Amino acid sequence: MPLTIRPATAADQPRILRLIREVRLPRMNLRWPNFVVAEEDGAVVGMGQVKSHGDGSRELASIAVVPARQGQGIGSAIIQSLLAREPGVVLHLSCRRELEGYYERFGFARLEPASSPPYFRRTTLLVNRITRLFGIHLLVMRREAVR
Repeated sequence: MPLTIRPATAADQPRILRLIREVRLPRMNLRWPNFVVAEEDGAVVGMGQVKSHGDGSRELASIAVVPARQGQGIGSAIIQSLLAREPGVVLHLSCRRELEGYYERFGFARLEPASSPPYFRRTTLLVNRITRLFGIHLLVMRREAVR
């Protein structure tokens, strides 16, 4: 059966949480109505969401694909689906430095910390203070509104 990307339902919530844990993504602000899931043969093989923050910014987030299916274009299909659902909206994301080139393919560009919305300035400052001990650096990217 072909890959299908669809809005998440309440029944998907346990599968979303399981995949979040499996790929070790942050568990903050997870609301299943924000998600789309990639499904194949009745199994959820990937997911992603666009979430809102108190400062008015919107974030492309929680992009995940089951490890056995990574590198097969599922993540790209999820991102394209989420972007299509958000026409005319400026989107931000935070990612590890080594993923910058991946997100540039979708029109995202790196932002300097001072140019980032308040939510992203706070979280990246905090996360980077902790993760620099492990050689990990988080950056913020922005995609301008596309109609």
